[in-house]
Amino acid sequence: MRAVGFRANGGAEVLEELDLPEPVPGAGQVAVRVAFAGVNFAEIQQRRGELGAPDGPGGVDVPGLEVAGVVVALGAGVSGLEVGEPIAAYLPGFGGYAEVVSADTRFVRSLRTEAGVADPAEAAGLPRVYPTAFGVLKDAGRLREGEDVLIHSAAGGVGFAAAQLARELGAGRVYGTVGSAEKIPYAAELGYDEVFLRDGLAERLTEVTGGRGVDLVLDPVGGPIRDQSLAVLAPFGRVVAYGDLGRHQQWTASVWDL
Repeated sequence: MRAVGFRANGGAEVLEELDLPEPVPGAGQVAVRVAFAGVNFAEIQQRRGELGAPDGPGGVDVPGLEVAGVVVALGAGVSGLEVGEPIAAYLPGFGGYAEVVSADTRFVRSLRTEAGVADPAEAAGLPRVYPTAFGVLKDAGRLREGEDVLIHSAAGGVGFAAAQLARELGAGRVYGTVGSAEKIPYAAELGYDEVFLRDGLAERLTEVTGGRGVDLVLDPVGGPIRDQSLAVLAPFGRVVAYGDLGRHQQWTASVWDL
């Protein structure tokens, strides 16, 4: 089968088209013929070497954390799915940039709904970002109804999902930040009350909240943004740190500041 992977870490130039054997699903797995694969920042990190050197079969890593397609084979013990079923799947071990991939049925969902079969092109972008967004909002962030939220990297995949889920979870006002001015119009269409540049965010957020700040900050950026995130918290507010997109050195905080 055809796949896209890399044998050495680096920029996009290390990606190459490969001819690999089709995977055979193990117990509790299904084989999926991939129609669409999502593209996530974690795959860029994998390619750049931030998750280590390639260590897949033959020294090749195949990116891809989420896919949509059709089940083509069942592993032992699989029930509730059948060959030909349209599905979306999360792949914690990567591998989605391929014609066929094996997926653990714990992370597989049918695309058949009461309204019909979901669009696989859209479904391929759900398995990774929406559970992440829900986890940082509800599980780690303990978002409560009426609370105000600030989401960094508002135009990214998780930011896109978090803006929608925050509304569904009953958030009050939802603010977003982006790293460049050209991203503001796009992010503004995703449901935020206001989107502004990360540079100088503390001053701007203090202004729009009347000095109160926000109850919850989702921060995948790190570095100085994490310090500013702490500075804009309302009493008993929370910062959820779930990434380091800025590739800063290890972040530390003063106990007195906390």
